[in-house]
Amino acid sequence: MEFLKKLFSPITATMSYIQNHFKAMIFILILFLLFAPSSEEDFTPNNLQQISLIGPIFEVSELVNQIEEAADNEHIKGVLFVIDSPGGAVAPSVEIAYAIKRLKEKKPVIVYAMGTIASGSYYASIWANEIIVNPGSMVGSIGVVMQGADFSELMSNIGVKSQSVQAGKYKKVGTADRAWTDYELNELNKVIQGTYDMFTQDVANARGLDINKRDMYANAHIFTAAQAKDVGLVDSLGVLHDAKIKIAMLSGVKNPIWNKEDKFDKFMKQLATEGTLLIHTYFPSIVLR
Repeated sequence: MEFLKKLFSPITATMSYIQNHFKAMIFILILFLLFAPSSEEDFTPNNLQQISLIGPIFEVSELVNQIEEAADNEHIKGVLFVIDSPGGAVAPSVEIAYAIKRLKEKKPVIVYAMGTIASGSYYASIWANEIIVNPGSMVGSIGVVMQGADFSELMSNIGVKSQSVQAGKYKKVGTADRAWTDYELNELNKVIQGTYDMFTQDVANARGLDINKRDMYANAHIFTAAQAKDVGLVDSLGVLHDAKIKIAMLSGVKNPIWNKEDKFDKFMKQLATEGTLLIHTYFPSIVLR
């Protein structure tokens, strides 16, 4: 009997291991099935990168990281930046714009607008080699706005008063517990106008436009795709297929292999964007719109 136990001990040990670690092995198998390459092409590094900017612009650190990684990746020969965004906060839009400017120094970048490319999202795009827009896109809205609610009447009705201690005449500029005074509006206008001057100057520099004629292409005008081409804001009209052909041509890629965005990552990005938008809905901020 002891002899038989020793004889079959390797088999029983294996069966015992499988029983004790069955759940872990199933989990590993599921991960393998989910993430294993589905074709031989998946083993080949992609040579063209598509990066998307969808929705309002507020938190862009991950997007900027994507741009910088594409710039440093020797396998990536060109980047297609796909946009459908109404704009957003000033600083994040500038971050994207200058990340694309740095990227263009290393490899070609095409911006493709699949719906809306306005205000902050247009700012983000200006340094690309070319801007191609869907014929049905809305373009422009080169302007700056700051808005906030006045809850003073509501607070009075429900019997709530605010109180604060501050140093500095302008420290409470933009608060929502009262109407803004004339001197506060003047202070805000100074900031808004300065931001607008920066925005329009960068557009003029990047697109080769005359800053003295900015009222023609800026001033918060909204253009159709064809109208935007006429004033010099975009280079051509087309669809995604045309934009992909263009970036492949500029990149010198004969056999394009595109990246595939992970669906879970895409879902988490959308969730984060919606959460940030909710916060900015209730707190005043300067936005490009």
